[in-house]
Amino acid sequence: MTRAVLDDHLLRDLLADDLPEGLRRVLADHEPATTNLYLYRLCKSVVSAPGGALTGSWDAEQRRALGLRLVTLPNSIEVVPIRDLAFRMAEIADTHRVSTLGAEALAAAENLTAPLCVWTGDDGPGIRSAMASLDGDYRTIER
Repeated sequence: MTRAVLDDHLLRDLLADDLPEGLRRVLADHEPATTNLYLYRLCKSVVSAPGGALTGSWDAEQRRALGLRLVTLPNSIEVVPIRDLAFRMAEIADTHRVSTLGAEALAAAENLTAPLCVWTGDDGPGIRSAMASLDGDYRTIER
């Protein structure tokens, strides 16, 4: 089965077992993957809550449960090593106007020949157009 790269919002939903229908459909045909920076941002949100954008509205017990899942991240969720992506990230960032986070997401999707799946609230024209120029599969998922 092929992989799908999930952004931090979708990774949160997967680990909290609160999948929106669009994510459920993607995961019916793909194994989950994410990036180092998406994983970091989700961890930071759990630690920083209640100020974290991803988990700020969650109560302490929900954040604690998610934190435990993050610390014991299942092996079924691939995190592409940055050493495999760093040079390609630099090329992508040099060619396209994307952040380091965006460059890593694009490089990971390219490396895995996987769709890049993002929550609609994180959909941005820069990463979308860069993915199109790389002939990649870019999907937005509603919450």
